[in-house]
Amino acid sequence: MAIVFGFLYAAVTLLPPVAAAVFAEKKVLTLEIARKIVAAAEAEAARHHLAGVVAVVDDGGWPILIERMDHAAYLASVELAPGKARTAALFKKPSQALEDSINHGRIAAVTAQGFTEMQGGLPIVVDGEVIGAIGASFDTPEHDVQIAQAGLAAVPH
Repeated sequence: MAIVFGFLYAAVTLLPPVAAAVFAEKKVLTLEIARKIVAAAEAEAARHHLAGVVAVVDDGGWPILIERMDHAAYLASVELAPGKARTAALFKKPSQALEDSINHGRIAAVTAQGFTEMQGGLPIVVDGEVIGAIGASFDTPEHDVQIAQAGLAAVPH
């Protein structure tokens, strides 16, 4: 009986490395990286004397960090920035792509419930994989994109 249990124990201890090889490694955003992204975005906003909201979400669209700067241009930005980030993460493309499709006649895109079809959400791509997104909501769509791009520049590659 001891020999059988010995073989069984040996077989079980050998399985994890083999089983682990089946699973892929996934890159994820950490709170530390999200803080760097938000700090870079806010520094860009401050250089242009702008105030708004910056949000970073994971690849599932769930918030990691949302910061509202003092004197944010719009109170609605608290919902818009995370919405833009969520949209970019889940569609794996800038939120502007949905806005553009609506503006070019794909009116059905407005029925995508829970998404924000406005400029300012950009996916965070590392090694060709979308690992999250940043959303910015300030005073104009152009500033939103500019500030989100500044945040992306802080992503380590």
